[in-house]
Order: sequence, then C-alpha cells, then structure tokens
Amino acid sequence: MPVQAAISERARVRLRLALTPGLGPTLSARLIDLAGSPEAACMANTSTLQRVRGIASAKARTIAEGLRKAIELADEQIELAQSQDVRIIAQGEPAYPELLANIPDPPQVLFVRGELPLSTPNTFGVAMVGSRRCSAYGIEQAERFASVLAQAGLVIVSGGARGVDTAAHRGAARAGGQTVVVLGCGLSHCYPPENQDLFDRLVEQQRGTIISELPMQVAPTADNFPARNRIISGLSLGVLVVEAARRSGALITARQALEDHQREVMAIPGRVDNAACEGTNDLLKHGAAAMVTSPADVLELLETPARHQHAGTHADRYPGEPEPIATPPINPAHAPLLDHLDSPRTVDELMALSGLAAHELRSALTMLEIQGRVVRRGPRFECRS
Repeated sequence: MPVQAAISERARVRLRLALTPGLGPTLSARLIDLAGSPEAACMANTSTLQRVRGIASAKARTIAEGLRKAIELADEQIELAQSQDVRIIAQGEPAYPELLANIPDPPQVLFVRGELPLSTPNTFGVAMVGSRRCSAYGIEQAERFASVLAQAGLVIVSGGARGVDTAAHRGAARAGGQTVVVLGCGLSHCYPPENQDLFDRLVEQQRGTIISELPMQVAPTADNFPARNRIISGLSLGVLVVEAARRSGALITARQALEDHQREVMAIPGRVDNAACEGTNDLLKHGAAAMVTSPADVLELLETPARHQHAGTHADRYPGEPEPIATPPINPAHAPLLDHLDSPRTVDELMALSGLAAHELRSALTMLEIQGRVVRRGPRFECRS
C-alpha cells in the first residue's frame, strides 16, 4: 500500500488545529471564519482567540499556547502515521468525502488506513449500526443486508464494534463489496482487539478502510464514541438501525442522522418480546425511522438522496427543519442532573454534585443523551440547546 510521501501543507495546518487542546471542530470552524483561513487560524494570538464565540480569556491563553506546541505534535503524528501506512486527509482536499465535509462539525483531518472509496465521485455509503450485545437474529440480518447492499454498490459504513458492526463489515467483505470502519481510537490501536485480523484482511484485500479523526496513539475510551458516531452518519446517505436496545448508542447515531445531518433513518423491526429490539421498535413506533424488511427497501429509500448527492443538491432536499424524534417524558430520577448541567461539566464534577455512583451516573447520562436532552462535547456534558 503506497504511503503519502509528503503531507500537504493544508493537511499539516489542519492537523495542528486538530491537535490543539480545547479547540474542537466547532471552535476551530469559528476561528477559521474569524481569521480568514486555517493558516491564519494557526497564527492566532490571545487577543484574536478571545474574539471567537465560546473562547474566554483563560481558554484563549491555553489555546494560544497549544497552537504553538501543536507544531511539534503534528510532526510526530505525521512520522508515526507514515510508519504505519496511514494517510492524513484534511478538509478541503479532494480525497476528503464531500458528504462528511458538509455536516455541522466535520473532523479537521482523517487518519486513513487503506483506500477510502467514499472519496470517489458517485460512490455512496450507507451506515449500519446496532447493539454490541445483539441477538443471533441481529447478526443474521446485519450480514444479510450488508451483503446485498454491498453487492448493489453501496459502501457499508460502521464502527467496527462487536455485534452488529462486525457482522456488517464481515457481510460486505464476503460479498466482495467495500466497507469503512470508523474507530473511536487512534489507528495505532485496534478496538475491539479481536477484530485485528478482520481489519487487516479488509485492508490487505482492498475490501475495507479503517479511519479515525483521533491522533494515532489515542486509546479507546467511552468518551470517544459519541463523536465517532457523527462521522459514521456524516459519511452516509442514510443510517440503518439493525437491532438496538433502549439504551443503545446506535439510537444516538440515529438521532444525529435525522436531526443534525438530515439523513434517511431506517430500521429493521425486531421481536416485540426481545429487549434487544426495544430501541429499534421505538424508532418505528414514533415515526423516527422508515421500516425496512429487505435490502430492496433500503435501495429504494436511498435512490432520491443519491440522485441529489450526484447533482450537488443534497442540502436542497431539506428547506425547513427536520421533524424531531418524539421525546418520551423525562425520568424523575434524571431531572436533577439537568439542573447541574447549567454549564458544561465532566463526569467527575457531576458525580460530586449529584451524589450518584459512577455506573448510575453513566446510565442516566446515556438515557438523557439518547433522548436528545444532553449532548457530550469531548469529556463534558451539557444540556442540548
């Protein structure tokens, strides 16, 4: 696999922004708009940074220092990436997927192992998501749908996790199609570790691509996965939920796809007496997903968005705000947490304020996130605006 011999200056600049602590995709975009270019943003001083909405004086000083240190950090990442046959693709480069570039908070850079098929014009992706602890039925349907959709020419996008994700990647590859694995860790790691052989085979046989927005050495942690999910949705014309329980992270991806990215959301109905299918069936019950019972249904639903993407009119399909997913009543036990989220807070801060144990707090935050009441930004949680 040929390695990117010399990273472009555009990618180097974007990488510096991505490696600056406190400067996530949203603040980076605001800084670039204010400064006039990514290059100018990298040269921003404390005074300029304070003019960016969301950056106060103390944070401005931290970011200014981080921008200076990011020069050396970027060189380290470039050297490490090239040593592991990983390319770095930046926003604005031809290889950066167009659909992903148009979401509200696209990654500054993508670390890419293998050839990224979604960089090719008229190549379209469909995301397949679901529970890690899925049933045999979920595995069977994930492989079946992925196989047929990949044979039809769609690129199967998923997160490489146990359960539905792995079945989708495996089904696409067995059918001779293409798949993209979006990791919630840097590409120096493999998560889950038992998928190392699968990921290696996908790349070696040119059936798959492994990507991440995270620096090479970043280990997999729970905080990384919600941000990873927006990339899965952003790369795809639509999201297919195969099987998901009520607390499944797949429902967060479905909400992002519908409300933030204006993507098609589809779901395969599950058994009504199986808790592993309750989240999927709730999506259908509330009209938040189209019911599909065969791969042909998916192809039919994606025909129109594919045509608009080909014509460059994807955004024109949604002149108004999309219909939000129906939100169930809040659990009274979770309501006090919202009072503590009057400003962004970490899990440790919320534990101290609420008195909840770590497992109780994470369970409550997951439910509030799935309901769309809370959003995670890096290590902090805040009420959704």
